[in-house]
Amino acid sequence: MADRSRHPEDDGYTDRRKRDATHETPKSEFDRDRTGREFHGSDVPHADRHGRDEAPSRGSQETPVFPFKEEYDDHRQALYNLRYILSSRGLCQILEVFVNLLLVICAGVPYSNKGGYVDLASLGSLYHYYYGGANAFTGTDIARVQELDVMFHQLKTPPYAFTMACGGALMAYACGLLALGVFRMFYRCPPLLLGEALLNALIGLGYIPSLAFYFIKLKETYDSPVCKERERMYASKGHEGFKCQYNGADIAGGLFGVLGVVVFPVGAVLAIRAFRSVRQRRRSKELRDGPRPEERGNYV
Repeated sequence: MADRSRHPEDDGYTDRRKRDATHETPKSEFDRDRTGREFHGSDVPHADRHGRDEAPSRGSQETPVFPFKEEYDDHRQALYNLRYILSSRGLCQILEVFVNLLLVICAGVPYSNKGGYVDLASLGSLYHYYYGGANAFTGTDIARVQELDVMFHQLKTPPYAFTMACGGALMAYACGLLALGVFRMFYRCPPLLLGEALLNALIGLGYIPSLAFYFIKLKETYDSPVCKERERMYASKGHEGFKCQYNGADIAGGLFGVLGVVVFPVGAVLAIRAFRSVRQRRRSKELRDGPRPEERGNYV
């Protein structure tokens, strides 16, 4: 009888109370799918076992803040290396390059100038009118003066060739030192500075006998019978540009040689100072950062 007196809605009411007690709310298939996408998506942070939210892992999707940082660092390092050119050693090495370049030029001008006599009057017509007369050689004098020109050029060739060879070698040496300085090789290997100082000192001293040889050989050439006869023959025809004396290129080459005697020893002194500065800087860096791993021995 008790069962028949119960209201027919009691069963539904009891089911709703059970669902409310267990917090289980029925969801449709659409709601379950949408909820799964909301809470299991890659953009929603997950909670770890301590209750803290974990940031989503982006992996390769993250872009660097400075995409051109490496290229910028390379340009900055290149500009830092070029600052060596404006240092005292860099300017001294540039001066060494120009001194030897001017030596090569001063020796190359007379070396390439044979200065032989050309008999234009024998061509006739206007050439005979302008280049003939009392200032022109005739007969056997033409062959003799041309022979003297060839002999004189052969006599003066050795000192000029020696000067161009030495000047070119020293110019290449100075360019090599400048390149090593730009790439900071002396800081990485300080003993190179001692080698540079030694070579510069020897080169500076070597300029002195080289200058003596240069002027002694030129003096012998200008005092030779070939030069005297050649000067006399040209003077007989009124030509004054063939005297047996030093010309402007010879004097300029000697002045640049004296400048080289000064420049290279100065470069040696600057190299010694640079070696001391690099050694002191490396020592201070070791004291600040500690000894290297290979120098710690058993204490590592």
